Amino acid sequence: MSRAPSALFFPRHSSLSVISLLSVLSLLSLLSLLLATPVLAEERVLAVKLDGTITPASDDVVRAALAEAEAGDYQALMIVLNTPGGGLTETLDIIGQIENTSIPVIGYVYPEGATAWSAGAIILISSDVAAMAPYAIIGSAQPVQLSPLGETVPINDTKTVNAIVALIEERARAHGRNATAARAFVVENLNLNADEARRFGVIEYVSPDAESLLTHLSGLNVKNATLETAGAEVRYFQPPLGLSLMMKLSDPMLAGLLLLIGLYALIFGLSSPGMGAEIFGLISLALGLIGLGFDVNLAAVFLVLLGMGLILLELHSHTFGVLAAAGFACIIFGSILLVPTSYPEYYLPGEYQRSLAAAFILPSLILGVFLAFAVYKVARIRLAQPATGRIIGEEAEAMERIAPRGYVLFQGEYWLAESDEAVEKGEMVVIVEKDGARLKVRRK
Repeated sequence: MSRAPSALFFPRHSSLSVISLLSVLSLLSLLSLLLATPVLAEERVLAVKLDGTITPASDDVVRAALAEAEAGDYQALMIVLNTPGGGLTETLDIIGQIENTSIPVIGYVYPEGATAWSAGAIILISSDVAAMAPYAIIGSAQPVQLSPLGETVPINDTKTVNAIVALIEERARAHGRNATAARAFVVENLNLNADEARRFGVIEYVSPDAESLLTHLSGLNVKNATLETAGAEVRYFQPPLGLSLMMKLSDPMLAGLLLLIGLYALIFGLSSPGMGAEIFGLISLALGLIGLGFDVNLAAVFLVLLGMGLILLELHSHTFGVLAAAGFACIIFGSILLVPTSYPEYYLPGEYQRSLAAAFILPSLILGVFLAFAVYKVARIRLAQPATGRIIGEEAEAMERIAPRGYVLFQGEYWLAESDEAVEKGEMVVIVEKDGARLKVRRK
């Protein structure tokens, strides 16, 4: 029987090898497809904090954060508010930035118990999305100012009040929020907690933390974009070094104290040249002025300087404290007025304005007393009789035999002395002349 050619038949182990090879190739192809498929980037939201008073640096911080959010392809910018209010000019700038950016802006009053008062309330209502943590408060937007006696007085000027009312009402209507409640924040000084604010349509969400809030916002259409924020990473904006320094300097409390210290140091330096106080005073004044954006009440500076002058005059007169009392009164009033904390420079609740003003009074008085004491002591030293003139005719004790030189003890100090006659140890001598660090003496 003839056999078929072996080329027409495949051995069994050869078939298995081919199948194995095809399987390996398939797996490699699948793996290469998986590696070639781009991995979706994790969604991110940039958060920027506005803690404390809104200062001349706050609008720059928001501007820098918005620029980073736009460049970094973030889903949204979250402004985390916990503020009593602050500069009205900066507040209007921040509102303008929110309206002009294409990035959705989320206003969030956080943490629990935080406040969005006065200017902070306007910023929250102007945000694309408004949210609050439980127990947070919004309101107290009635413009007030401090009286000369330190009392807060509501501003009843119709033009001023109507301007603020129109601003907050229009921002509320633009975002579909309760304009009546927004008006009451200004006219009636209304305050609402988080649940009340949501119930009355002032905000949209109450959430205990940023992550929970972003989960609720996922799928929401804001500024023609659909938010995909469920599980998004929250990154907090870190201002550059220069901006961080400006944030510190622009705090009204710190800036005011720098101004006070600078004024006092400058006065002390000018009254006692050569001690370096004038240089320190100029640096402190410059930092305070930069922090306040060069917005300083010149009348307040005059009152502080007048007060210091009266105190110094009291030190060289005998008016039984009348000039000193007037001087301290000038310092108190000048300190209250030194930093603009009232409307329109600052949009703050009355209680906060009083606290801020009171915080200036005690340091200014302490600094005033210290400066007066220091200038008085320096003046006494400078006006005192020269030491050379005082020691002529005084007595000293010979600490060793003087023939013709030896040491004497005068007012607790050892002096080299010489005498034309021998003086024994322990004898008292009279100083008749001083030549540098050497005394000329004679026996008593």
